[in-house]
Amino acid sequence: MNPDAPGGRIHSTDPFAVPEADKSRVRRLRGRFASTVTLWTAPGPAGLTVSSAVVADGDPGRMLGLIDEESEFWAAASAAGRFAVTPLEPGDRQLADRFAGLFPAPGGPFATGEWRQTEFGPVPAHAATWAGCRLTESRPCGWALLLDGVIERVETGSAGSPLIHYRGRYTELA
Repeated sequence: MNPDAPGGRIHSTDPFAVPEADKSRVRRLRGRFASTVTLWTAPGPAGLTVSSAVVADGDPGRMLGLIDEESEFWAAASAAGRFAVTPLEPGDRQLADRFAGLFPAPGGPFATGEWRQTEFGPVPAHAATWAGCRLTESRPCGWALLLDGVIERVETGSAGSPLIHYRGRYTELA
């Protein structure tokens, strides 16, 4: 392909990404922690792709996550007082990108695919594992809002490989 030719050009990298040298040291550190990609949904419906999430065992168990306080998900979750969290698998890359606002979603991100309606929010119909949570607390935390939810329902089906976010890209376990 002639790079000087008029018209569109496909990039092998994200042309809008912040150059590595311009990223904060903390952001560069965070990028070196591999994280499971999850989908957080709430009645409304609304959803958001989240890779900054932790499951804390205990009585009760808790789900913690860093989310964008300006997201539709936060508005819906705070209004409903509950949300669902689904770990995504490698075949869910487009689903993750739709809810991250990185992939076109004509009709909205829930318009594609099949969904199981739960009291905590919609869950992808193919998802064997998910958690239903009651929102208990939120507070500012760095660039985001830290959500704390009590896990009230757990569905654990067959364990598939997780979709992983590492250094700004999706990957999977070898």
